[in-house]
Amino acid sequence: MTLTRHDIRKAAFQTLFAVRSNADADPKQVMLQVLDAEEQTDSALPEYLVTLVEGVIKHEDELNDAISNYLKKGWTVKRLNKTDLLILQIAVFEIKYVTDIPAKASINEALQLAKEFSDDKSRGFINAVLANLI
Repeated sequence: MTLTRHDIRKAAFQTLFAVRSNADADPKQVMLQVLDAEEQTDSALPEYLVTLVEGVIKHEDELNDAISNYLKKGWTVKRLNKTDLLILQIAVFEIKYVTDIPAKASINEALQLAKEFSDDKSRGFINAVLANLI
């Protein structure tokens, strides 16, 4: 099964959501479950999925700092709902650490994730934060 970059971002979002909800969860096992690939090995995981998940986990503090610079006064990342924060973290990770993807593509993909997992108000908020970031 060939996954598009959008499918991979969606799987990364779902994996990170599950891992953040259960600190004992193993990210690689969750990735396999999200991809419905239980009989496969870690080597069957798409490389970009592993890059996104591990990158967001590893750079969480840096990503949150970058996001917090563009929040309204009085707002912190702790105040954001988990869905919006994860979408922002994935997009900011791509913008800061993945050099072969244009920032505008990362923003567009973040808005697609928000369309699937959040609401119109969140899409506008995510767009504003990311547009100011770039």
